[in-house]
Amino acid sequence: MVREGRPPEGSWTEHYPDLGTEAISFADSTSKEFYEDEREAVFKRAWLNVARIEELPRVGSYVTKEIEAARCSVILVKGRDERIRAFYNVCRHRGNKLVWNDFPNEETSGTCRQFTCKYHGWRYGLDGTLNFVQQESEFFGLDTADYGLSPVQCDIWNGFIFINFDPEPRQSLREFLGPMITGLDGYPFDKLTERYDWVAHNNSNWKIFADAFQEYYHVPSLHTQQVPPEVRDPKAGFTCGHFQLDGPHRMVSTAGRRRWLLPDEYMYPIERATKSGLVGPWRTPDIGELPMAGLNPGGIEPWGISNFQIFPNIEILIYGGWYLLYRYWPTSHNTHRFEAYTYFSPARNVRERIEHEVAAVVLKEFALQDAGMLGGTQAALEYGIVDEFPLSDQEILVRHLHKVSVDWVEAYRREKTPTPAGV
Repeated sequence: MVREGRPPEGSWTEHYPDLGTEAISFADSTSKEFYEDEREAVFKRAWLNVARIEELPRVGSYVTKEIEAARCSVILVKGRDERIRAFYNVCRHRGNKLVWNDFPNEETSGTCRQFTCKYHGWRYGLDGTLNFVQQESEFFGLDTADYGLSPVQCDIWNGFIFINFDPEPRQSLREFLGPMITGLDGYPFDKLTERYDWVAHNNSNWKIFADAFQEYYHVPSLHTQQVPPEVRDPKAGFTCGHFQLDGPHRMVSTAGRRRWLLPDEYMYPIERATKSGLVGPWRTPDIGELPMAGLNPGGIEPWGISNFQIFPNIEILIYGGWYLLYRYWPTSHNTHRFEAYTYFSPARNVRERIEHEVAAVVLKEFALQDAGMLGGTQAALEYGIVDEFPLSDQEILVRHLHKVSVDWVEAYRREKTPTPAGV
């Protein structure tokens, strides 16, 4: 895909000729066969964000992550050298799951000096080294240096921890992210550490939910109670201010109107009472100078939100003084786990804490309105009656996500079944 912005003239979609403008298929969201190849082509080759560094605050801190699309569990741990590493969550003796509490399929976290297998007591250091084997003399020529935990590629960008299941990734993390995403360098993510999160298990392919946050064409119809008249009027021609593509990644920016200038009927009573809600706290602390060239590359005034969608499955939605993080984890061809996080500057008093909690709850309500469409969309797509769907210029990011997913899968399939010599 082209790495550039919009020209002075022409539609957004036509500026990226590789995308085309014809109707598209959503077979990539209904096919079991496609999903199986997508797991290998995308989720085992792309860099995947799994955590932030605040989740591993000290030496020995660890979290486990269940990655259903890769059919494995991963341990993230901060070592004695302060480095964060990732390992497959598998004991090298008999394959027992190494780190878990009451239920082996549930994620867990904590702090430890070493990892000890519940089954036979093998012990591993924070760097994955096998440090102890019970009754080691009973084994035949066992070299403990050969049986450390199996590593997973791990790297960090601006406090976001990424892993890659490819033992030799084709690009470094920074190369993979590219200039549009790394244009956020300098945004003070490290100052926004008060977090609220929730998880939803949805009956749709992961891309179908991602599509809902890639366009605002649906806003006048779906979110009528929370938007001003100039937006909810279907004849008003509401659209976004800027779309941009960079490699496999996408972004959209919208203009913003101050929430407190809206009539009372366009917000919940709790928003007016707490001065917080859909666009976050009305007052946010000074978090320093923001990298506006990267944050608002279209130069929209007044700027409201920029939504950066990092392929394959995460979104960072920045509102200036706080941000949202979304992750979509496929669990089958037509189900996925949706993780949502809101990040604020730590509250300095009770009022600010209430403002943050209200914003998190109102935003959850807004997202659930989008989630409410998923089951119906997935069910209708699986009827197989229609497989040509026209997309508007405002839906360029929907078109892009599905094209990139198909491109990655087709490239994988070509590698798996190379063309015979001479053909």
